[in-house]
Amino acid sequence: MGASSSASAINDDAESFSKPGLGDLPESCAALILSHLDPPQICRLAKLNRTFRSASSADVLWELKLPSNYEFLVNKLLGSQGSCLNDVVLNNKKQIYALLSRPNSFDGGTKVAWVEKNSGGICFAISWKGMKITGIDDRRYWNHIPTDESRFHTIAYLKQMWWFEVEGELEFQFPPGIYSVYFRLQLGKATKRNGRRICDHEQVHGWDIKPVKFRLSASNGQHAISQCYLSGPGNWVNYHVGDFIIENGKILTKIKFSMTQIDCTHTKGGLSMDSVLIFANGSEEVPKQC
Repeated sequence: MGASSSASAINDDAESFSKPGLGDLPESCAALILSHLDPPQICRLAKLNRTFRSASSADVLWELKLPSNYEFLVNKLLGSQGSCLNDVVLNNKKQIYALLSRPNSFDGGTKVAWVEKNSGGICFAISWKGMKITGIDDRRYWNHIPTDESRFHTIAYLKQMWWFEVEGELEFQFPPGIYSVYFRLQLGKATKRNGRRICDHEQVHGWDIKPVKFRLSASNGQHAISQCYLSGPGNWVNYHVGDFIIENGKILTKIKFSMTQIDCTHTKGGLSMDSVLIFANGSEEVPKQC
């Protein structure tokens, strides 16, 4: 009976020893599995065991996740951060991805770009300070209001004006893909009272009489025109301007965008302006108003 028990234990040990586990996977196989996942999933699987942790740091893996023109992005967005960053940036693709995934400002802080973590698409936000706005420095028409509702910490608030026109542009080496452009606007002026958000609609007028016209053009010959009435007082709304397509990510493309309501038969006012957003196809969902 003792011999039988010993033999059974040996067989059990041999069977247990012969069963491979995830830790027995070659690192190259683990890296292949990770290559089919998005970056947040890769980081979660890196906690599984030593093999996946090591594979998750491989340059060959993160180069697949980086935009095809990431060298340009590094120079444009990270180049001003100092020489102390150079060794890290040049030798660690995972670190490059992490740095590009956070908001990086450029053009004097009026523009911000980041790589969206799930899709790897690049996104932009362009402050009202980086645009040409009719009468923006005249306090009879506009106020510049500090707020925590904008990534740029201030918004432009239109009190009243007859001729409303906003123009902006961005020249960039966009990675190949489809991009959508939006104006982020709000009817009314949001403030806080006793710790609660309230929105003053008193000066909102004129936007329901004639629609606002949006225009988009790209240096590669693409154009888009749209129009709609502004609505939804008290809420930030992303108004869709149009889309453009990039096929060659190795050349600079200049896009121009505008928003106008220049019918001088009536005044308009009570509008908060934050920024223009540009999202690559597949990036986080942006609601379309019109």
